[in-house]
Amino acid sequence: MLNDISRVIEQVSRDRGIDKDILIATLTEAIQSAAHKKLGPRAEIEVHYNEETGEIEVFQFKEVVENVVEPDLEITLEQGRELDPECEIGDQLGSKMDTATFGRIAAQSAKQVIIQKMKDAERDAVYRNFIDRKGEIINGVVQRMDRGDIVVNLGQTEGILPHREQVPREIYHRGDRIRAIILDVVADGRGPQVILSRSRRSFLIQLFKMEVPEVGEGIVSIMGVAREPGVRSKIAVASSDSEVDAVGACVGMRGSRVQNVVHELRGEKIDIVPWHADSAKYVCNALAPAQISRVIIDDESSAMEVIVPDEFLSVAIGKKGQNVRLASKLTGWHLDVKSETRYNRAMQDGYDSLLELPGMNAALADALYEKGLYSVEEIASASPDDIIAVRSMEEQEARDIIDSARTAALRRIAEARKREQEREVQEAAARAKSREAKKAAEADAAEAEAAQDQEDEENMGPDESPQETQEAQEAQEAASDEESGDAQNDDLDNTPDRQ
Repeated sequence: MLNDISRVIEQVSRDRGIDKDILIATLTEAIQSAAHKKLGPRAEIEVHYNEETGEIEVFQFKEVVENVVEPDLEITLEQGRELDPECEIGDQLGSKMDTATFGRIAAQSAKQVIIQKMKDAERDAVYRNFIDRKGEIINGVVQRMDRGDIVVNLGQTEGILPHREQVPREIYHRGDRIRAIILDVVADGRGPQVILSRSRRSFLIQLFKMEVPEVGEGIVSIMGVAREPGVRSKIAVASSDSEVDAVGACVGMRGSRVQNVVHELRGEKIDIVPWHADSAKYVCNALAPAQISRVIIDDESSAMEVIVPDEFLSVAIGKKGQNVRLASKLTGWHLDVKSETRYNRAMQDGYDSLLELPGMNAALADALYEKGLYSVEEIASASPDDIIAVRSMEEQEARDIIDSARTAALRRIAEARKREQEREVQEAAARAKSREAKKAAEADAAEAEAAQDQEDEENMGPDESPQETQEAQEAQEAASDEESGDAQNDDLDNTPDRQ
């Protein structure tokens, strides 16, 4: 039996992943609890595990006294000298106990302690096993659905894929295999909760590390990821080796590597773009396949105005603005995409606004335009030194130009608001007119239907009703069928008999 205890400890430690010392401590504590159930809480009990023999030894200590008052705690000098001939009054003597004498109640108590300690130890082992695996992809099997969340069987424990971490339009059923990233491990009273995710950018990054050896080895680095889960993603890559093409390595032979990632994400489109240290070039790469005519950078507000040919405007913006939105997230710049026609119109409008300023001539307007002051709005926000730097003039003259520009800018804003209000009024009138036309059409249709009904009634005659007309038609059809039957019988009667 003692060898059986040692073997059980070894097996449980191996199967449950619990340290042997924890199991031994659990057994000794359980047996000590059973002994106290048998002998009372005041009894002095010591339990030891002998690794050599695999035996759990239980010792009860009693004090040597002259007169025994509490037999469970004290022994006489004569009884003590049977155990130790050299003992004296006041010594503590221990005697080995037989655990078989503890009884059923004590054994049940020990069993409860062992079960509870085993559960606690198993939870701790699971927590320690998963807490160091955060950010790692793990495979599991869908076990059940719980109010929108997916409970995943991970083998040692269960994982939770919350609804907010799921990819939209992905549907799973019980028994389906699922792959997700370990987002967090939370310890609570019910045990460690392993929180999973399939919608995070880190899941996409880990998939590429698994599929692309160059990424896993660090030769190709993922510099940025922008993702709209289940729809489309953009990933920027760069290579530390000039002989390794970062984009080609991620795409793979005939697109095999990126297709494996797309298959895992159930059809999510992935754009792989080369990263560039130059922000403008990086933005151009992120907006591919659209061609870029020019990029105007505003470092203060981290914004770029991107000008594209008219035929590439829809490509650059993408369906519902998806392409430019993902490119903005990927690069970290606020992007305003405009067509060349719209940009040229805006630039011409700004130049015309300069010429409208009092005292402005074409030469001064051209000089301001070349220095980046393209409209009255930009002159209104400039300082006198900016104007003087363009062309030498008196400071008061520069201030007068700025004041005129501010007045003109306010007037242009008021005119724009007025045009917007007029447009809204026109749209409201158009909607009202459309509603009236719809009501008129419905009224005409109802009137035409009523007229048709009246015409039908007139055609039926004064003494006929729809029901009578139908009955007459049915009677006529019945009579026709009867005549046809009689004629058929006459033909049969006129046919000569055949022998």
